[in-house]
Amino acid sequence: MLSIQHISKTFYPGTVNAKTAIRDLSLEVKDGDFITIIGANGAGKSTLFNAIIGTIITDEGAIFLDGRDVTLEPDHKRAREIGILFQDPMRGSAPGMTIGENLALAAGHGGWLSMVSKADKAAFRERLAWLDMGLEDRMEQPVGLLSGGQRQALTLLMATINPPKLLLLDEHTAALDPGTADKVIRLTEKIVKEEHLTCLMITHNMQQALHLGNRTIMMNDGNIIYDVEGGERAGLQVEDLLVKFKNAAGKELDNDRMLLS
Repeated sequence: MLSIQHISKTFYPGTVNAKTAIRDLSLEVKDGDFITIIGANGAGKSTLFNAIIGTIITDEGAIFLDGRDVTLEPDHKRAREIGILFQDPMRGSAPGMTIGENLALAAGHGGWLSMVSKADKAAFRERLAWLDMGLEDRMEQPVGLLSGGQRQALTLLMATINPPKLLLLDEHTAALDPGTADKVIRLTEKIVKEEHLTCLMITHNMQQALHLGNRTIMMNDGNIIYDVEGGERAGLQVEDLLVKFKNAAGKELDNDRMLLS
């Protein structure tokens, strides 16, 4: 489904600020995979996502989506097939437009709720009811008035209202309070399962990484150092991940945010 072959990316090459963010990384993602990705700050996780969506072009290697070479394809073209959510709840929606208009825009109706059929409006209302946040009765309210959690949940609906071939989640609950984050995670699981989506999710929460999806990847220094699924993954605990990191990276994991989650 997604094939990443020997990609590398160095920022500011040839200068004293040169930083290799991805180094000779390869990854095969099967159709229907739900992969959680963990790693300390600077491991290359977000750079990997930016390479997949096309906001950066890699220095080497190739990226294929459903067999099509998208390595040099612009990000706006890839956006038709790849949905992404970021950590910041303020990204991904238009604050001056209403909830309904944002959903209409995401659905491809031009962003005007008046242009949407009654059947589509009913579908929007049903989807909003999934959130259990009362937004189904506030479709005329500007998105800028929503809380961060409500806005992130809405953005998730927008990113999947036309199910993408690939959904990328870049710590999409990290900025939310624990209760709201749990709601958004449950919604994520529901949508991924019901729409049969292929999903990659970056998380700092190692417990979450082992219990969501079917496969876990650990990154360090721009590459994948551990990739586990199936029965081996089912038997892992957080302490096992720490040992795996030390054995593969040659050092202890010292990221407090991950260790305390």
